[in-house]
Amino acid sequence: MANAALYGAVRRLPAPKSPSPGWGYWQSDSARLTCGTLRLFQSLSVPIPRHLPCALLLCSAGLAGTVHAEDLFLGEELPEVLTATRLKQSPAAVPGSVSVIDRSLIEASGARDIPELMRLVPGMMVGYTSGNQSTVNYHGGRVSEARRLQVLIDGRSVYRPGLATVDWSDLPVALEDIERIEVFRGPNTVSYGANALMGVISIITRSPGDTLGTRIKYTRGERGIDDWYGSQGFASENADFRLSVSGQEDNGFDHTDLDYKYRDSRRSTRMQLSASHTLDLNQSLEWQLALKEGSNQRGVYSNEIALISGAVPVIDNSRDVEARDYAGSVRWALDVNPNHSVQVQSSLQHWQRKQEWSACDLALSFTPEVRQLFSEDPDKLDTVSRLLRRGNGALIPGWGAYFGAQHPLAVSIYNYSIDPSGAYLNPVCGDLNNNIDETRFDLEIQDTLSFSDNLRLLSGASYRRDRTVSETYFGGALENDVWRMFGHLEWYLGEHWVLQGGAMFEDDKLAGSSLTPRVALNYLITPRHGLRFVYSEAVRSPDMFENDVRWTYRLENVSPQVDGRSYADYYAYANGPGNLEQEIMRSREIGYNGQFDFGLRIDIKLFNDEIHRMISEPLKITDFAPSNENSMWMRGAETEIDWQILDSDRLRVTYAYLKDFESSEKSHGRLSARYSGSAGWIRNWGHGWNTSLFYHGADLLNERRFERVDLRLAKRFRFGETELELAAMLQQRLDDEALTWRENLYDDRRVVYASAQLEF
Repeated sequence: MANAALYGAVRRLPAPKSPSPGWGYWQSDSARLTCGTLRLFQSLSVPIPRHLPCALLLCSAGLAGTVHAEDLFLGEELPEVLTATRLKQSPAAVPGSVSVIDRSLIEASGARDIPELMRLVPGMMVGYTSGNQSTVNYHGGRVSEARRLQVLIDGRSVYRPGLATVDWSDLPVALEDIERIEVFRGPNTVSYGANALMGVISIITRSPGDTLGTRIKYTRGERGIDDWYGSQGFASENADFRLSVSGQEDNGFDHTDLDYKYRDSRRSTRMQLSASHTLDLNQSLEWQLALKEGSNQRGVYSNEIALISGAVPVIDNSRDVEARDYAGSVRWALDVNPNHSVQVQSSLQHWQRKQEWSACDLALSFTPEVRQLFSEDPDKLDTVSRLLRRGNGALIPGWGAYFGAQHPLAVSIYNYSIDPSGAYLNPVCGDLNNNIDETRFDLEIQDTLSFSDNLRLLSGASYRRDRTVSETYFGGALENDVWRMFGHLEWYLGEHWVLQGGAMFEDDKLAGSSLTPRVALNYLITPRHGLRFVYSEAVRSPDMFENDVRWTYRLENVSPQVDGRSYADYYAYANGPGNLEQEIMRSREIGYNGQFDFGLRIDIKLFNDEIHRMISEPLKITDFAPSNENSMWMRGAETEIDWQILDSDRLRVTYAYLKDFESSEKSHGRLSARYSGSAGWIRNWGHGWNTSLFYHGADLLNERRFERVDLRLAKRFRFGETELELAAMLQQRLDDEALTWRENLYDDRRVVYASAQLEF
């Protein structure tokens, strides 16, 4: 009993480094943690475990960095997760469900981007709007919009402030630089603020100290796959650095359901510089710079704002998106004493999207009557547009009789169309754009304090400033300020019971204030096995685009000029309501997490989630009417099994079952598979040979079945200090469906690519 109580006290010691998602957190100063643990033993009048004298000797020799506290008790390190509460906790004590995709799993999967890795997470739905536009949803939602997940890279949110989306194809991080991805499956506004409504994906990059030396990798394959990566890690007396550069390219889907060539290729180049400084025994400083540039093709679509599409020649339909992203972050951590640590983190990010194209439309589209008719009776204008389209931009028999004197504006438009000069049926051409610049500044302070062996408090405050500039979407600049205060209390009531509670107060200048709580009770059968009972609430603030948009298209450099002007405003426009309320989610969860001594890890989750005041309407310029009148309710179960069998085999199975799903908006269910999951077998055959086999499946993704088998074969060669890995990857679809949308089609259901990686 005494040893069990001691173990609980050790597990509740504060982390020696900043307990916040960030690069290199996993490599925190284990020496101080271990020696602090030993000092705790020395201060207690209980029998000392048999490993303690050896560890004391290591501490005195300054070598305790190689010893883990859990090794003193169990002979095997107990894993820890961080994303749930910002505190390091054993999986059995976490107030929620967390999936961890570690470095070995990332490599074995053969995935080329993060959305494909999310197929390994139970309940996570991966869809594609096009080849370079992927979406990730937890439990489902609208196919083309994924706005209810918070995504972090080393603690820095990459959830764009203006259009409230995550550009998965444009994240400024290479898979080769990622140490692990922690996915908190459930609402977590308590720890990360609004927009962590349904979950948090925390991407944690590798510590510069663990990537010293040179790495070069090249991947080539079918569908235009052409990826490359290179990094150089180096060290000084008190600091480690890593500079990495990488590129990614592929052709996207091959053709549409109408057999048209698809324009959805992607090309990107990334650079990341990471550094970790040890200032003294109690202080550390880490900083990071990241750059990304690239282009994403956009397919040839009809212009939704054109009065008549296809009746006049189009100069340029490409509409490719040029993307440039810049990010910098810095984190300072101080261990005030063994029971108290402070962290300050700040980041500055800039997203630049440039999308420009040329288009033509009838001069009739730019008359005041057309704009007024769109404002008063868009259905009537749609009728006018369809009649013009049927006549290919000319009159059709009986058009005047159809309108007669029923609608004065329609009659005026009709009179324009029969003007003897024909000027209003002539094409007017010019330049349009969807350009947008978004900037975010974040400053956060976090404090971790252990009041006793049984009680820990994490608290903090942050300030965020968002600025978006777009003439098309906002008629200029729009700014927002967000203040936050948060806290999480962890209280060990005894040897088996852990009570946890937390709350986040957030004041958003555009969306108002909110207070979200979470309370959880964990029953630890042993330190490695626990039951959890969790109730939490979360919110999502309406984003700038939903609530405050001033969306209009201005045709610049028009020819011929309209009323003597070199520009003309399209009739279609959309204004945000400005009074949308926050979405609110209530979640109830019962779960079990177990870590067995023979390498088996199991997590089981039963959930009952409901979302109210949902903003679910399609956000189109010709149909823009967001409201808080929708709701969604989900109930089901998930499980994740990960079994490391000796050093040779690893088995991993995930499964999600959505028993009940109800939504006031039908489209929410389209990316909500009732059954989904994955199964994988990773095998080390010895002599440098490794294989991995994965199955991914879902019964309905946008009403389409998805099944795929991935096979990877790799061989490592050693030449002194140099290591070469050659790998081949096969992905084979087992279904004959389009991917997410009916136009997303490949010529072949199989794709093969290979890679070569050199480390020295």
